[in-house]
Amino acid sequence: MKTKIIALLAMLLGVTNMYAQEHKILIAYFSWSGNTQYVAEQIAKQTGGTLFRIEPVKPYPTEYTPCTEVAKKEKEDNARPAIKNKVEDWDSYDTVFIGCPVWWWTAPMIINTFAESYDFKGKTVIPFCTYASTYRDETLAKIVELTPDAKHLKGYGAVSRNTKGLTEWLREIKVVK
Repeated sequence: MKTKIIALLAMLLGVTNMYAQEHKILIAYFSWSGNTQYVAEQIAKQTGGTLFRIEPVKPYPTEYTPCTEVAKKEKEDNARPAIKNKVEDWDSYDTVFIGCPVWWWTAPMIINTFAESYDFKGKTVIPFCTYASTYRDETLAKIVELTPDAKHLKGYGAVSRNTKGLTEWLREIKVVK
């Protein structure tokens, strides 16, 4: 009876995101240039999820070329850059979007650190990434690979800040209506 009343109220109030009412959503993202942050914010607006910025203890260089050199070295060394912050109340989330830019054909190494820092058993992971022209699918697959104990939904890739198709994707994976 309570569920029917909530559904009726939601319809009357124009609330169409029943998924967000039934699931606690976290949008965890790493962003260097702001592109991934922008996409994460758009996902949060549509899902009502909580944003969590994955921040390195040691910030990456702000200049493009030096940053790419650090990222390449981390990849070659299989590094695990330390993360400055922790997700509060991790166990309360059952759906976790994980987003990042494509760096050196894959997810930045800090995404490995994030994935290895939490237990994903029983959670649903939804990968997303931003990229310039290629390696979208490889990056989305890497996030899935890093969270083997989770259920996974189809990922999303945005070229820079172009979120064309974002709403349709969220509908397709049934996170919004």
